[in-house]
Amino acid sequence: MTAEFHPARGRLNGSGPVAVVDIGSNSVRLVIYERKARTPTMLFNEKLLAGLGKGIAATGRLADDSVSLALGELTRFKTLIKHTGCQDIYIVATAAARDAENGPDFVREVERFLEAPVRILDGNEEAYYSALGVIAGFWQPRGIVGDMGGGSLELVEIADNKPGTGATFPLGGLRLSEEAEGKIAKAQKITEAALKDFQWPDLAPGERTFYAVGGTWRSLGRLHLMQNNYPLHVMHNYEISAEEAIAFCKRIAIPNLEGVELAEIVSKQRRPLVPIGAVVLEQVLTSMKAERLVFSATGVREGLLHEKLPSEMQAHDPVIEAARELCTLRARSPAHAEELIVWTDKLFKELGIEETANETRLRHAACLLSDIGWRAHPDYRGEQSLNIISNASFVGLDHASRAYLAAAVFYRHQGLREGDLSPVIRELFTDRLRIRAKVLGATMRVASLLSASIAGMLPKVGITKSETGLSLDLGKDLADLDGERLRKRANQLSKVIDVDVAVNAG
Repeated sequence: MTAEFHPARGRLNGSGPVAVVDIGSNSVRLVIYERKARTPTMLFNEKLLAGLGKGIAATGRLADDSVSLALGELTRFKTLIKHTGCQDIYIVATAAARDAENGPDFVREVERFLEAPVRILDGNEEAYYSALGVIAGFWQPRGIVGDMGGGSLELVEIADNKPGTGATFPLGGLRLSEEAEGKIAKAQKITEAALKDFQWPDLAPGERTFYAVGGTWRSLGRLHLMQNNYPLHVMHNYEISAEEAIAFCKRIAIPNLEGVELAEIVSKQRRPLVPIGAVVLEQVLTSMKAERLVFSATGVREGLLHEKLPSEMQAHDPVIEAARELCTLRARSPAHAEELIVWTDKLFKELGIEETANETRLRHAACLLSDIGWRAHPDYRGEQSLNIISNASFVGLDHASRAYLAAAVFYRHQGLREGDLSPVIRELFTDRLRIRAKVLGATMRVASLLSASIAGMLPKVGITKSETGLSLDLGKDLADLDGERLRKRANQLSKVIDVDVAVNAG
């Protein structure tokens, strides 16, 4: 099922668009991705809360009205898939389709509508792909992944970038709500009974992280985020302590969220399910003795695509790859950004600046992002870069690291005055990352004057230790680059790192 593919300069074309149709117990969703990549970018994303799992617990069948609603939406999806020229289409169905008596009939209709095979995932497969989705979306995750859909809950351990053996429970939002007749106390008893014999993996202290996947839990997380005036409205990798999460779940376990502060930010269709999601989440966090809760925007769909990648591509750093893509699309000289990575490697080594593995990868990503705002007016390049980075659909980094990237590139364009940086960003990152962002920003300001942000110059500029500090060696060939403005920026870097940085034009 393909249409003529039209490359676009604003996109990274590669393999061409890829479509995933996800037929869940509550939602039917189409996501069209730009291409197969380590960090696939969404071209189009649409869902319909068709409620296919509604009533299955009582009747054993998919409701006729839900089936009609879903098939109508799939007709629309088919047109969009053809229009966008998707090279591949993957269709998956989960609990509702596999559990309902008339599920096979529905699946055959879907295949006829979309002219492509449907893969019905069993509980273990659903857990596996949810875990792969978290592996795709985080940097070296360790803990338990939980995916709560409309019909089931899947739990699976992840370690060393590999999923463990999954388990599935009849604790999906729609199913549990119907079985409990909408009563919170009854839902709590059913949840406790379903989980009481589950053998939780033996996780060491510091590794008891629960990764929450699924629309109901993301809605719950967004409600917490908004109630607490969290400065960044990015759900992926939003983290809170398990203790706080448990207390929050208890507060909002109220039918239909009646009287809950800011309940209106949750869609009316999701509102009855969020309290049920809170019941399940509270029990999971308590039973596993979790230390922290982290929300994931990646799950089964991203796991499916991740599995299709070659192993060497799976091993790539998602932040580096995403930054490299933005650099390719927006920088005036992507090759210069790669040179900047090597140049700052050497400068930081000569300065003796110690970095963790995470800090090194973040510095490399910041170098790749350093020039993405160059087309803006000079007065707004820093601000525009900061806005793009702080709100970009990056995966593989926490919010403090995201703030570091945004701040480093802001400093590179806007200068090093502390007061100019957005208070939102200042609130997010640690003191250690704040200082390092300023050091890198000051370094990149020097590099931009040496090279005009164009490849070919930085490798010629030597970096050596001197008796008083550090020397940037231009030599005779590059002596004409010397000047007051360059020396002023070298002096700014000196103040930030408390080491003399001299320009040597001899």
